[in-house]
Amino acid sequence: MIGIVIVTHGRLGEALLEASEFILGGRPAATVAVSIDLNQNVDRLRDKVAGAVKKVNQGDGVLVLTDMFGGTPSNISYSFLEEGRLDVLTGVNLPVLVQALTQREKLPLVELAASLESYGRRSITLASGILKGNKRGEP
Repeated sequence: MIGIVIVTHGRLGEALLEASEFILGGRPAATVAVSIDLNQNVDRLRDKVAGAVKKVNQGDGVLVLTDMFGGTPSNISYSFLEEGRLDVLTGVNLPVLVQALTQREKLPLVELAASLESYGRRSITLASGILKGNKRGEP
């Protein structure tokens, strides 16, 4: 099973994990959230992420989901990139997390990460556009 680490500003990752538990009916295995406090030393933050990666790694790779490209959670997570073993996907939202949790035993890490990137782009919809009859909520 691919391990999942959610690294976000504040407690966003914990909230996403809690919401996914409600949707999926239980606490997902090999999944942890790391809250980034910008007041902490960057080496301490890196150690927190390293510990989380070690905790969820079951030998099939680890996917790190972060909230915002270029933010501290993502920048710290990039230092762990290892082709085929650990990848980082930015822009996590609840649909992406639920999809990751339900697909991680069906796909290898590289394919899971690519499919989640595509899925994430499709999971955002402008409701007013849909109501106007526009495809996928386009204005």
